[in-house]
Amino acid sequence: MNTGKGLIFLGPPGSGKGTQAQELSKELNIPHISTGEMLREAIAKQTALGQKAQAYVDKGELVPDELLLGLIEERLNEEDAENGWILDGFPRNVPQAEFLDQLLQKLDKFSEQAINLEVPDEVIIDRLLLRGRKDDNEATIRRRLEVYREKTQPVLDYYRQQDRLSSVDGNRKLQEVTKTLKTVVA
Repeated sequence: MNTGKGLIFLGPPGSGKGTQAQELSKELNIPHISTGEMLREAIAKQTALGQKAQAYVDKGELVPDELLLGLIEERLNEEDAENGWILDGFPRNVPQAEFLDQLLQKLDKFSEQAINLEVPDEVIIDRLLLRGRKDDNEATIRRRLEVYREKTQPVLDYYRQQDRLSSVDGNRKLQEVTKTLKTVVA
């Protein structure tokens, strides 16, 4: 066991998860796996799971956990993920975190560590407003943060209780955050 490193990036929208995951992915030479990108790719490639996911996406519904979990299992079994990976945007709830633990036991090759990027709400709101997506107004952003906290707080607690959670201050220069993350995962 523990031949590879599995990193789980948690943090509210706009906390810099995706950016930091990409930086660390290059640095550690392990794939950055974004569940959103994975879904889009499976749909584009028309894989069996992708076709099932397409049906939900077409209706504007959330893709059910079982499907998402199947995609993740498929992805973690790919060759480039042999020495580790960084999951971004997953798990979003405790059942997903428990499933991931079971999957990793089955794969028997990863130690896993959750990293939470902490950024104050006001900073996140400013960042997301600057990003300038048309659905990003202050009220929408505040609601997304609320939903994130409701859903993800239990996931943070889950990893904290197992002593597998590290929190990193994401409200600093990009390079400083990356440097801290490198020491945390070393």
